[in-house]
Amino acid sequence: MDRLNGKIALITGASRGIGRAIAYELAKQGADVIINYRGSEDKAKDLAEEIEKMGKKAYLAKFDVANFQEVSEKIKEIEREIGNIQILVNNAGIVKDTLLLRMKEEDWDKVIKTNLYSVFYVTKAVIPMMIKEKWGRIINISSVVAFTGNPGQTNYAAAKAGIVGFSKALALEVASKNITVNVIAPGYIETDMTSALPEKVKEIFLNQIPLKRAGLPEEVAYLTAFLASEKANYITGCVFHINGGLYRG
Repeated sequence: MDRLNGKIALITGASRGIGRAIAYELAKQGADVIINYRGSEDKAKDLAEEIEKMGKKAYLAKFDVANFQEVSEKIKEIEREIGNIQILVNNAGIVKDTLLLRMKEEDWDKVIKTNLYSVFYVTKAVIPMMIKEKWGRIINISSVVAFTGNPGQTNYAAAKAGIVGFSKALALEVASKNITVNVIAPGYIETDMTSALPEKVKEIFLNQIPLKRAGLPEEVAYLTAFLASEKANYITGCVFHINGGLYRG
């Protein structure tokens, strides 16, 4: 399928997990893909090779999304060397889980900067390109935890909830420029991050999910590809829950 043919997409945190699945699916739909990563270079290169085998272009973009200067410089370089980004998926995220009473200031700061500030940094750098193109898609990856909370994740929940408010406000600011802004809030998805959880914790999660299974990264990617396409022209400022029925707000 070539639903996104001719488009250039940037996916942050794209070397593994949900980000990797999104990058692969957008390429399958015809987009040329910019793979952002910070540490997993081998995985990023493997993904780029897979995408290029499909006949699409894949570019590696190593930069720390939590560093404003790094982001600004890299996005300018991308604009010069590759072209205007029309699709942005803010996916990068980390966890530093612990109860609030035990949480260190650096654990709070690191999660907020990587998961929330990064959305501001990258989006601010990319939007001028979308305005030039008179077309853009911004898809921000939040979490079910933004709506339900989760013990030991006050930092993560705050950051992911912040993404929702940011996206709703931005959607109003850029709608007249033919740019849409939407949020995807995944639930329990099978990734490296969730695979590290103790089996007892996984069992508790699964028992709470009406569909009685974890989601797949590809299932998040399919929804992302739809929102990035022309078929989603009239959708903006919305939150899409993909969680097997865990949260139905």
